[in-house]
Amino acid sequence: MAQPLAGLRIADFSHVIAGPLATQFLCLLGAEIIKVEPPQGDAMRYYTRDPERRGMAEPFIGANAGKKSVILDLKTDEGRAAAQAIVAQSDVFVENFRPGVAERLGLGSASLMEANPGLICCSVSGFGQEGPMRDFPAIDQVIQSVSGLMTLTGSPGNEKPLRVGFPIVDTYCALLTAFAILAAVTQKRADPEGKGQVIDVSMLDATMVMMSSVVGAMLINGTPPARSGNRGFSGAPTADTFACADGQITIGAVQQVQVERLMAALGCEALLEDDRFATPEARIENDTALQEALGPYFAKENSEDLEARLAAAGVPAGKVRTVTEALELEQIKGRGLFMNVPSGDGRADVFNAGFRFAHDGPGHARGAPSLGEHTEEVLAAMGLKPAAE
Repeated sequence: MAQPLAGLRIADFSHVIAGPLATQFLCLLGAEIIKVEPPQGDAMRYYTRDPERRGMAEPFIGANAGKKSVILDLKTDEGRAAAQAIVAQSDVFVENFRPGVAERLGLGSASLMEANPGLICCSVSGFGQEGPMRDFPAIDQVIQSVSGLMTLTGSPGNEKPLRVGFPIVDTYCALLTAFAILAAVTQKRADPEGKGQVIDVSMLDATMVMMSSVVGAMLINGTPPARSGNRGFSGAPTADTFACADGQITIGAVQQVQVERLMAALGCEALLEDDRFATPEARIENDTALQEALGPYFAKENSEDLEARLAAAGVPAGKVRTVTEALELEQIKGRGLFMNVPSGDGRADVFNAGFRFAHDGPGHARGAPSLGEHTEEVLAAMGLKPAAE
C-alpha cells in the first residue's frame, strides 16, 4: 500500500515556518512538494548563528526535508509564467505572501483555478485575506501579542507580558493549515466533478482556536482568563510544580483518589484529615496553605524517584527536565520520532510526523534540498526551460 498522499503534488511558494512546516507534514505522508524559492532563497535558510550553516540553517533543514527546490524570480515575466505553469500541473498551491501579493504576481486563486479547476489554493497570512488588519505584517511573536497569548503566560501577579519560548503560533498554524489542506483534498476526491477549493488560514484565527480552552470559557461565562503560572487547568493546588531535593516535579493530582495516593506516596495522609484539605472545594479555597504544608514533604524527595513512584500509583507526575534531558529519555528514543537524513556532507536527525501507522505511514529518507537543486529537473519534467537557457 502506498503512503496516504502518494501522487499528490503541492506547489509550495511559502517561506519561513508556518507554510513550510505545513507542507512538511504533507511531505511526510507521501506528497511531492515543489518548493519554489526566490533567487536568494527562503529566508529561513539563514536563521542560524553558525556561519558555516548559512544557506542550510538548522530550522530550515527540519521543515524542508524531502522537498524539491526550484528557483524562480517572480519579478520577471519569465519567472511568473513558469510559476503559473508549475501550479497548473499541481494539485495544491500554498503561499504565505502578504494579502494581495499573489494576485499582483498573477498567482491569485481565481486565475489559477481558471486554468486548473481542480486546484486547491491555500493562503496563509497573519490576519487573513479580509478585515481591517489584513494588510498588517506579522510574525509569530506579534500574533502572540495581538491575540492575548502573552498575557496568559507567566505567574499570577506578574503583569509583564511573556512570549512562549518557541514559535508556538507558527507551529499550530502549520498544523491547522495541513489539516485544512487534507480536508480539502478529501472533499475534492469525494466530489464527482473534482472541484477545487480556496483556503484562507490566519495566524491570528489559529491562535484563538489554539486558546479555545480558555477563550471558549470566557465567551460563555464572561470572565477573562488570568495567568495561572504552573497551576493546571483544573485549578487544583495539587496540580502544580513543586521543588524537590534535586530539582522540580510537576504533579497532576486532580481527582480525589489521585490526591489520596499522592499524600500516601509523600507520607502525609494526615493532611486529608484537616477539613481545609479534605475535599476538592476545600483544597482550592485553601490552596496556599495546602501547598505550604506539602512543601517540606516534596523537599525531601528525589524528583525522578518520586516520578516513578507516583506513576506506579496512578498519579500523573513528571520531573521538570531540560530539552537535552528529555531527548535522552528511552521513551523518546524508542518511538521512532526522528529520521536520519542526508545533510550536506553528513547526516542530520529531523522530526518525523509525531504519529505512527501500522504500515505505510509517515516518513522518507530524503534531506532538505540545496537552493535550486531541482530547478532543471522539475522544469524539464513540466516542459519548461530554466531561465538561464
